[in-house]
Amino acid sequence: MTDTKAYTSEQEAELPLMGHLIELRNRLLKAVVLVVLLFACMFPFSNDLYVYLSEPLRSLLPEGSTMIATQVASPFLAPFKLTMVLALFLGMPFILHQAWGFIAPGLYKKEKRLAVPLLASSILLFYTGIAFAYYVVFPLIFGFFTATGPEEVAVMTDISAYLDFVLKLFFAFGVVFEIPIATVLLIWSGATTANNLAKKRTYVLVSCFVIGMLITPPDVISQTLLAVPMWLLFEVGILVGRFVKTSSDNKTEEE
Repeated sequence: MTDTKAYTSEQEAELPLMGHLIELRNRLLKAVVLVVLLFACMFPFSNDLYVYLSEPLRSLLPEGSTMIATQVASPFLAPFKLTMVLALFLGMPFILHQAWGFIAPGLYKKEKRLAVPLLASSILLFYTGIAFAYYVVFPLIFGFFTATGPEEVAVMTDISAYLDFVLKLFFAFGVVFEIPIATVLLIWSGATTANNLAKKRTYVLVSCFVIGMLITPPDVISQTLLAVPMWLLFEVGILVGRFVKTSSDNKTEEE
């Protein structure tokens, strides 16, 4: 009799686990299908998308210089890769929505109220970081690169190398613009407080300029364009964090 009860309890424990795995599979499948559909819709325009992406560099190339493809498959693979990454970026709100739908049932009500605006803000900030890189940083960076080269050297950038470079910067600036979210999460988790972070402003400001020096070209303008937004976003995170209750407080209220 005891063995029968133990076997039944094991079955009951496995059923919720299988249900969660099936739900996770379905949500992942929906996300993959959306990305594939977005890719299929944009692929006919992949060359136009690459032309738009390369505009900040092409507009600054010396007269007579063009971008080149040094590998046989680059004219196809570079636009293909760009379209795939763009489909993933555009589908990110839906992907995060599916992730939210999977984890939301396990959160407290107070946690849900905080998580929803944080999720929406993180998406908006990531896109803002990408737009900032394309419209503000790229013209300055490529202007610096094309203006400082030796006169005897023709500037003809490989299309694959250019794509890899800008995608890294897109990701870097997208992540940097998530600083307010990271700051709020640190305060909410109880790892630190807004007052403690405010006391470290000097160290944060120096760190922002160091990061700006490592990511951007060695000129003061582009370093400042990255460091100042990073610092301002950190201040925004502290400001919002002052109104956020810690997770332990939320659990106490729920109980």
